[in-house]
Amino acid sequence: MLHLTATDADDLSVISAQMQDAVIRFGDIRFLKKQRRFALVANRFAWDALPEKSRRRAGLVFNDISGVRRLSPKAPGEDTILSLLSIGFTPGAGGDGISGTVTLTFAGGHAFALAAGCVDAQLDDLGPAWGTAFLPGHEDKT
Repeated sequence: MLHLTATDADDLSVISAQMQDAVIRFGDIRFLKKQRRFALVANRFAWDALPEKSRRRAGLVFNDISGVRRLSPKAPGEDTILSLLSIGFTPGAGGDGISGTVTLTFAGGHAFALAAGCVDAQLDDLGPAWGTAFLPGHEDKT
């Protein structure tokens, strides 16, 4: 079971790799404005368990978030399933190298841009793994 913490862009890239191909119900994503927290629950593909193919329920939390913008071709419904492609960090224009934008990019053109005072993220597996027959693929299907 994973327990990862990110405090900079390099750490965040490790969390991004572990969360790649996670499937997330849109209704399981929340911005808790008063707590300055963005949180989601996902079924992540357990890349760390290869060659065994499995998924785990995982919680991902970003702290010190002052705002969230949803970027998408259309507003998804609560039961829409999103597939996470990557998580990245772009430093802000202020030049402090600490604050900036955390971007969660999903398949189908969906994304969230989080205004972050700093990189402060935690990924925690929430329970046991279950087997899956499918290994996520990224080949071009055009």
